[in-house]
Amino acid sequence: MRPPAQRAALVTGASSGIGRAIALALAADGAALCLVGRNRERLGECEREARRLGAWAVAGVVADLADEAALREAAAAARHFAQIDILVHAAAEHSHGPVETAPAAALDRQYRTNLRAPYLLTQLLLPALRARGGDVVFVNSTQGITAGPDVSQYAATKHGLAALADSLRAEVNASGVRVLTLHLGRTASAMQERIFAEEGRPYRPEKLMQPADVAAMVMAALRLPRRAEVMSLAMRPAEKSY
Repeated sequence: MRPPAQRAALVTGASSGIGRAIALALAADGAALCLVGRNRERLGECEREARRLGAWAVAGVVADLADEAALREAAAAARHFAQIDILVHAAAEHSHGPVETAPAAALDRQYRTNLRAPYLLTQLLLPALRARGGDVVFVNSTQGITAGPDVSQYAATKHGLAALADSLRAEVNASGVRVLTLHLGRTASAMQERIFAEEGRPYRPEKLMQPADVAAMVMAALRLPRRAEVMSLAMRPAEKSY
């Protein structure tokens, strides 16, 4: 395995939550980072913290991945920045509502962000990932295993994301690329706070997994010798009743 100082990662959703935590964990390992997010101010904060932690190079790209033109520009910026050999898909869109009334426009938005964007971004960066013997990490959800009520749209995109990861793994393992899917339960984040509000429930982040917990698992998988691969991993808060 190449030492951290020779590895370069692209992380989507890097301006907050799980994406930010993974990006900073990679920075502490000394990797170069191309950070993609929608919020310019928060992305800048993540860039500065990544440099402070030890990333040997950092670039931020402000992009809405639901916009194909912006996504292609982000991929081009990443290719110009470095030969990417770690690709982390952490950006996500969530909408809540029953099948009977949830608008199709919300489904379209989630599909473009949660499934189409990871598909296309992986496709654009796959030559470098193959050449470098890289890693692809899909941040998924437990809703991508079993769907609950009022999340049909989100869960459908996450089931699709799991299928994408499984098929990709079968295609690229022979060339030395590892593919990890993380099925996450409730994790403290701005998105999760909105979900609790939609459910009419009090938000108690201390009862949930923390983004740093997820980042720790990602780093453990990435640090494994190349002879081993974590294919799928499910995590949830220890207090399962919450």
